[in-house]
Amino acid sequence: MQTFRLAITGDYLDAQGNSAYGDIGFSAIETCSFIDHHYIADHIPNPSDPAYWDRLYSMEVKPAHLRDADGLVVLRPYIRASAFAEGVPDLTVIGRAGAGYDKIDVQACTDHDVLLFNLPNILNHSTASTALMFILALAKKLRASDRITREGRWDLQPQVIGMEIEGKTLGIIGLGASGRELARLIAPFGMRILAYSPHADPAQAAALGVTLTSLETVMREADIVSIHSNLTPEKVHMIRAEHLALMKPSAYLVNIARGALVDQAALVEALRERRIAGAGLDVYEVEPLPADDPLIQLDNVLLTPHFAPATADVWKAGGEQVSRGILQAARGQVPDNAINREVLDRPAFKAKLERFVENREQ
Repeated sequence: MQTFRLAITGDYLDAQGNSAYGDIGFSAIETCSFIDHHYIADHIPNPSDPAYWDRLYSMEVKPAHLRDADGLVVLRPYIRASAFAEGVPDLTVIGRAGAGYDKIDVQACTDHDVLLFNLPNILNHSTASTALMFILALAKKLRASDRITREGRWDLQPQVIGMEIEGKTLGIIGLGASGRELARLIAPFGMRILAYSPHADPAQAAALGVTLTSLETVMREADIVSIHSNLTPEKVHMIRAEHLALMKPSAYLVNIARGALVDQAALVEALRERRIAGAGLDVYEVEPLPADDPLIQLDNVLLTPHFAPATADVWKAGGEQVSRGILQAARGQVPDNAINREVLDRPAFKAKLERFVENREQ
């Protein structure tokens, strides 16, 4: 038996060292006789460090965290090239416990003979259902209705009249897995659906009743725009002031993808000046959202803390999936959903993985 030493970023835990999110689906790792796992202490909340929560989305994996690891499961922290500065002679695999991996230097992983895998489909439904939640809440003016009810201002009912989405136009930016799932979920509402997605399969789009078109057409014609694109360097500020200016004054913007896809300053101005009706946001250019951010002061935006799709069901399923990938590596097998498949042909990676073949008999 060859022990597989697994490091897990400590942002899974609370300050007492327990799971912060209930059942995180790691039972297969925890009960495996040949996996020795630990959580990275530097990433665990510390009651004496109130600034921890300000760093939650900017924490990093450091060389010391990888020194004695054969595998790593990463939730939020960055993995920059500097993480490999001291060399990683044993590190074989990194499991990204989610779909996005824009915070991981993939080339650095390959250069150091480390396989990166992710969970590409784990958030498809929950992300799409979160977008649907925002769409309905915005259309029905849920925030304003809640406020006047709490204030006992039933006389203000005429000011919180919403709209039906039936017969309206939904614009989807990024017709990938979650974008297609939103199209499926929205079908019973009878919306016309437009999408901007340069690499989308026209046949798949047509089967979902989606018309592929330009970004400008989506922004101009949609009553609700929902962003589902992945983030790449060339997509930073894909949605800028000139695109927001195309939107109808009655239209809403939903972003549950990545904050950097939208020029947030331009969005704030459009919302503040009521040039669009409102927005629903789960992601921001700076995370956590600073307490003095102007978005917080606006009454025509719904805000959630980059967490709305992360239901208890998703936490458990995600943990089970990443555990399967780690177990594969710990048995000398290539995990599913490899990102940097070119590493598979590198002799040093093959040698690393070969160490664990004997565990297949366990």
